[in-house]
Amino acid sequence: MKFRRKPRENVEINLASLIDVVFILLLFFVVTTTFTRETQLKVDLPEAASGTPPEQTELKQLEVLIAADGSYSLNGRQLLKSSLDSLIAALQKESEGDNSLPLTISADAKTPHQAVITAMDAAGKLGFAHLRITTVEAQAAP
Repeated sequence: MKFRRKPRENVEINLASLIDVVFILLLFFVVTTTFTRETQLKVDLPEAASGTPPEQTELKQLEVLIAADGSYSLNGRQLLKSSLDSLIAALQKESEGDNSLPLTISADAKTPHQAVITAMDAAGKLGFAHLRITTVEAQAAP
């Protein structure tokens, strides 16, 4: 018996269509992925009943005071405008870009709620993570 070898044909795989499919999958994952950074503010509310002040640290602190008319004051200096943009600019200048500093918001009891939310929004847009809202100790009823 005589066996003859048949010449084999070269088998080629067309890689162009495979590469197209891989690029389409890559494009799909890039488009459907969200690249936003989730930001959350840590709000440290002091206990109103105990009246103990927060710990004093040696770090530089920022304090936003909000008057009853809604005007802002940062570290004892009155801001000329009571807008979000001016508050953001003042916080950025005072913190020198360091958003790890603790930020304390002190508002008058008759301050409009929108003024406090604006201060919190400015802190959130700049990336401040340590936020405190001050309260006073509640007076015991006679």
